[in-house]
Amino acid sequence: MTRLLDVDHLVVGAGAAGMAFTDALIDHSDARVAMVDRRDGVGGHWRHAYPFVQLHQSSTFYGVASTLLGGGRVQTDGPEAGLHERADQPTILAYYDDVLARRMVGPGRVELFTGCDYLGGRTFVSRETGERYAVPERCTVVDARYVAPDIPAETPPRFTVDGAHVVPVNALPDAGPASRYVVVGSGKTATDSVVWLLRHGVDPDRIRWVRPREPWMLDRANVQPEPTVYLGMVADQMQVAAGAPDLPTLFAGLEEAGIMMRIDPAVTPSMAKAPTLGRWELELLRSVEDVVRLGRVRVAGRDRLELDDGSVALGEDALVVNCAADGLKQPPRVPVWQRDRENGAGSLITVQPVRAGFPCFGAALIGYVEATRDDDAEKNRLCPPSVFGNSLVDWARMNVLGFRASAAFGAEPDVKAWSDRVALNPARVAPEHPRTPALTAVQARLAAAVPPGLARLEELSRPA
Repeated sequence: MTRLLDVDHLVVGAGAAGMAFTDALIDHSDARVAMVDRRDGVGGHWRHAYPFVQLHQSSTFYGVASTLLGGGRVQTDGPEAGLHERADQPTILAYYDDVLARRMVGPGRVELFTGCDYLGGRTFVSRETGERYAVPERCTVVDARYVAPDIPAETPPRFTVDGAHVVPVNALPDAGPASRYVVVGSGKTATDSVVWLLRHGVDPDRIRWVRPREPWMLDRANVQPEPTVYLGMVADQMQVAAGAPDLPTLFAGLEEAGIMMRIDPAVTPSMAKAPTLGRWELELLRSVEDVVRLGRVRVAGRDRLELDDGSVALGEDALVVNCAADGLKQPPRVPVWQRDRENGAGSLITVQPVRAGFPCFGAALIGYVEATRDDDAEKNRLCPPSVFGNSLVDWARMNVLGFRASAAFGAEPDVKAWSDRVALNPARVAPEHPRTPALTAVQARLAAAVPPGLARLEELSRPA
């Protein structure tokens, strides 16, 4: 027996993207939504994230458009005093549960189906009961999982484990003491793990850090929900880009301008996923001197790590902390709106980044445009998909595509008015924000810097 649901949209994935899309859709239309997820609740990967994780950016830029995460609070003490707070895992999960109850399921606009497998097309099934569900042909299917991250807790190690003590990062707090901690990974999860170890009293000399690539990271102090700060950073970035002969020189210029940071000043990074990092965290990371740069781990043996370009010894009770997972996916860009070719009816929405970074804003924007426009071609014009950063070229391309998209949706009066009210949008100037001389100067500098900077980024993002 299959139960037919009377809904207009089937949202597959109740993580950050699915929640942001659905919130904006129901806020600006009378659409009825079924949301389905394989997990036991909303929040996506946050339900299985490592326990000491925090947002790497301000809470203001995360969540859904209707409800501010964190209340816009500024930290008053600690190493980030003066910066906006960053939510931890329990805070984020409680926030999503509240949004679900208060704005979605509570008012009857959304039906949530957890613990279910999406079967493709217009059907899904409950893992517990085996009951099958379907949606009408007119229903729009929304793929909110297209760029969903992999996380170590749900991803087996990418290397063979042959006798070594290997744990996912989630198990680090309960793993007990070890003579040496071997952190595997170059991204945010790895930096979080190293910082956690150091802040819990582990001597830097007991940490070995396997970094297959060196990362560029953004100084968190520049990515704040204050227009003069954020827009000033973007203006500086575009001024540097305009005069850069190549991408390595561009990033070196961004470092000199106080925008980008690298862990080792003597090594030129090749990775530009560009998470934000505090200067205090950078100082801690630099205290770890045992860094292995021999490519990716292939085999974690009882007493050795075998890597692409060599091997290193392991102590007998060394703990290998696996932080290597694909947190920012790079699938092919596809039109956000297209016909559902699998079923020959209805529309398929594939949620993807739109502006440069800030995926929650992109998902909310797609939800708003879906609610307020009828023509798929016009919707795609306003929300052309972007990419996440990875290599330096990817980072340049992400910014080019993001600026183009921002110009497209920013030229629509209603979208511009909506995005200026939405705290998820880092580039917004809220209607109530004072028009100070400092803000006027930043906006003028940004207007002058974007055309030449964007033109140069476009040149640098082309294949060699």
